[in-house]
Amino acid sequence: MISILDYGMGNTGSVSNVFSLLGEDVSITDDHEKISSSEAIILPGVGSFSDGMKNLEKKHLVKLLNELVMKKSKPYLGICLGLEFLAEKSYEGGETLGFSWIKGNIKKIEPTDVSLKIPHMGWDDTEIIQSGGLLRDLKNPTFYYLHSYYFDVDNSEKPSITSICNYGDVPIISTVQKDNIYAVQFHPEKSQSIGIKLIKNFLDDIRA
Repeated sequence: MISILDYGMGNTGSVSNVFSLLGEDVSITDDHEKISSSEAIILPGVGSFSDGMKNLEKKHLVKLLNELVMKKSKPYLGICLGLEFLAEKSYEGGETLGFSWIKGNIKKIEPTDVSLKIPHMGWDDTEIIQSGGLLRDLKNPTFYYLHSYYFDVDNSEKPSITSICNYGDVPIISTVQKDNIYAVQFHPEKSQSIGIKLIKNFLDDIRA
């Protein structure tokens, strides 16, 4: 069973539909026992970083995630906010601490070209830096993005970056993979067939 974390930050139903389409047994849940017994944890999210972290803390999910993902190496897939939570902290809505699983901070997208609108929204090309894993058998992929902040990853963590999307002169980290931790800034559940392929790659990778 795949657990999609229910913490009040939207789009869980759309994410669940993709896994169900692939024939997976999936549960949208905040139940600690269900999450602990699941094969993998999916953490999607839209909205503000600070609100998301508050909601996770209220449900005591941050401590649980640290135990399951960092200590017990349960596979984790973060989507949008689920990627941003990996950072040490975010500057959205004031300074808020993240999971600190990958060194770096979440910063506002501020391209030099003022004609580029914020949020970064819609379909955009994604440059693969490291193939395999989530990006196996994908060539010149285009995914659907919707976000105003991006992960400024510490230099020591560069090997975990597997793709980027340049929005003007701002290099958006699109995907990361570090051991059992997988995450994407875009929305695979809104990215049609290529998003479904990425989810299948995740499942294949953790079961290899």
